[in-house]
Amino acid sequence: MKTPDDQVTIILRAAENTKEYDFLFKDLILVTFATLCYLRRRDQILLLKKEKGLFGEGKWNAPGGKLVAGETPEDGTKREILEETGLKISKLRFHGLLNFYLGLTRKLDQVVLVFSSEMITGKLRRSREGELRWFSTNEIPFSEMWEDDQLWLPLLLKGRNFVGDFFFTDNYGAHRPQTPSHTLTP
Repeated sequence: MKTPDDQVTIILRAAENTKEYDFLFKDLILVTFATLCYLRRRDQILLLKKEKGLFGEGKWNAPGGKLVAGETPEDGTKREILEETGLKISKLRFHGLLNFYLGLTRKLDQVVLVFSSEMITGKLRRSREGELRWFSTNEIPFSEMWEDDQLWLPLLLKGRNFVGDFFFTDNYGAHRPQTPSHTLTP
């Protein structure tokens, strides 16, 4: 059986066969690698509303964060979940990759690996990252989330895998009225 890390390796190696590989490799040093993990309990998911002054302030999102050098995506996800929620998770399921590009040059800024887990232990506690709340999957606050979430989160909730490319203005277009342009491959 393949682990989530094996699945990620396969996806990243597949990029070597694309015409875009040279572009990705050239900017690789400047790219941030991060994770998100949707904790699921019955028909609910756990979301975190980012505190003022933090990246994504005021937006609901899954717990997660930047990977530390040498850390596997699975270990980084477990560390971030523990730091941000006080919960321990196991049996991570890898769902997909989200590539975020910025500005007119469409420079790759972040690659986010998206996981979910239903194997949760511990007591939920708030961290400096922000408020935590369980939401029914029928009442997800998409209007208070990143614009791209409404495109791929329904796929995750259906158990599907995906790769998404999302193009934002510089600084992730904090106050622009239109949604980012995108491609999404389920």
